[in-house]
Amino acid sequence: MNQAEQDLMVLSAQAGNIKAFDLLYRAYQKQLLGFAYKISHDHELTRDAVQEAWIKAARTLKKLNDPRAFKSWIYRLVRWKVTDLVRQRARHLETSEPFNEELAITETDKLSDEKLSKAIAELPLTEKQMIHLFYLDEMKIAEISMILEIPIGTVKSRLNRARELLRTHFQPLENNYEY
Repeated sequence: MNQAEQDLMVLSAQAGNIKAFDLLYRAYQKQLLGFAYKISHDHELTRDAVQEAWIKAARTLKKLNDPRAFKSWIYRLVRWKVTDLVRQRARHLETSEPFNEELAITETDKLSDEKLSKAIAELPLTEKQMIHLFYLDEMKIAEISMILEIPIGTVKSRLNRARELLRTHFQPLENNYEY
């Protein structure tokens, strides 16, 4: 779906067209599930967060002033829902240690046989989000800025830090071959 089609779908969905909302859902569902999973590494939490984000999107879509902002808006909703569910789970577990969101979320990716996936999974939450949004979801820096609600300059510096961390994490994996 190109930008013009997306804008028309958003406008139509805002007017109450269920089919238009369904098309938006179909266009973004898989990407949003991937984004949420990269943050949480929990399939159940991922499904719950994305579902809750779509429910909130259905209720609040009319408040979105700029249809061009839909993509960053829906990603931001998913990010907030994942963060909320992770925090709720931590409170529910009532651990004696203070909750550290980055430690709770940065488990090794389940696809440990893929070296790059493993290296990305080992990155801290912020850097993992940068790599995922920029490279895997192929978003522009301005879109990432809107999703994460940070200035463009901060996105650039975090992306550079993420690349550097990935480089240092990935290098040792490459050198572990036995001859």
